[in-house]
Amino acid sequence: MQVSIIGAGLAGCEAAYQIANQGIKVKLYEMKPKKYSPAHTSSDFAEIVCSNSFKSNLLTNACGLLKEELRRLGSLLIEVADTTCVPAGQALAVDRNEFSKKVTAKIKEHPNIEIVNEEVTQIDNEGITIIATGPLTSDALATQIAKLTGMKKLYFYDAAAPIIEKQSIDFNIAFYGNRYEQEKKKDETVEDWQLRLKDQEPSYINLPMSEQEYEEFWKELVEAEVVTLHEFEKREIFEGCMPIEIMAGRGVDTLRFGPLKPVGFDDPRTARRPYAVVQLRQDDAEANLYNMVGFQTNLKYGEQKRVFSKIPGLANAEFIKYGVMHRNTYINGSKLLNSSYQLKANPQIYFAGQISGVEGYVESIASGMVAALNVINQIKNKEKIEFPETTMIGALAKYISTPNEKFQPMNANYGILPPLEGKRIRDKKERYKQLANRSLQYFKN
Repeated sequence: MQVSIIGAGLAGCEAAYQIANQGIKVKLYEMKPKKYSPAHTSSDFAEIVCSNSFKSNLLTNACGLLKEELRRLGSLLIEVADTTCVPAGQALAVDRNEFSKKVTAKIKEHPNIEIVNEEVTQIDNEGITIIATGPLTSDALATQIAKLTGMKKLYFYDAAAPIIEKQSIDFNIAFYGNRYEQEKKKDETVEDWQLRLKDQEPSYINLPMSEQEYEEFWKELVEAEVVTLHEFEKREIFEGCMPIEIMAGRGVDTLRFGPLKPVGFDDPRTARRPYAVVQLRQDDAEANLYNMVGFQTNLKYGEQKRVFSKIPGLANAEFIKYGVMHRNTYINGSKLLNSSYQLKANPQIYFAGQISGVEGYVESIASGMVAALNVINQIKNKEKIEFPETTMIGALAKYISTPNEKFQPMNANYGILPPLEGKRIRDKKERYKQLANRSLQYFKN
């Protein structure tokens, strides 16, 4: 039997590789390079557009646990992410181009995978199909999915952040350092502290702001021109990827308690905590490009250049790529899918990736893995694989498949795991550590 997979993004590539490795023929459909979505520019598979970060590697972080679970299941994409990583402190960030190139090569060289470069506008009723077209599904296919699922609404919106050339940043103001590691210790002299800073791994560049600088920037930001959205678009901006100008509009201090929070930093020029801090995260292996952390935006390009250049250290910034607003597409998985990401009304169809209702890169990979393993078992007439809800993979699958009238896309987080039995641990890190250990016990079997 042949399996059709629509979409060669993160979920689609993971699913295709896992299924093909079991000797099953896979036909992988990808509309690029014949047609591109508004946010994609590369012809390679598994292109990542919003951020190059796969989040923390720590097991006390939910996404860190999810990545470790996937490593133990033999995930291709996490393996490639590990081999194309760039310095990012405790996070797993990748060189976007190298990551996509290596995934593409692995998929194209597999003898059991046939690549079909065309846009799919009809869903075949024959054989098993995994729909993994992601958050930027084409209009024609989105219409077919709406008919297939009986849904009227498949859309929400988010935004991507600008990317800056490092050489254009003013390092008389900017400084390297990771949150808390950069902070001056109480018993540390200024000289010893400054000496330690020289050895910091350059994964983040930090731009400190005084109160006056911050308030002037905030005023310009909230008054800047944005790309005009329709009313229904304004209502559907996803909270997990909120444009910075909308966040700023909620109050003058909102950004200082969000992406510009100064906690864990001291300004090397003053040895004191700044009023606010803008962070830039390394975006390529050569450390030439940096992503503005938390600066997803819908500002017009000219306004991005004007307003963001007012941030101390960015007066002469060269913007390699401006932020963009784009449409995301997802189904109400809580009504339509079971815990294997299989369509309840049609067991021949699976959904994987952000279109299923998971949110995030690693979460998309996990859904592709779960869908693939269950397709394999379905073809081999074996029982459905259900990961226990004590694992992050299982908890996400449960969230996606549990009826919820207010369903929203979900990232991995420790709040969706069941609590530890008979234990009440107040220390959050210790609690998360024990939840992670409980989860990983399953993957030892």
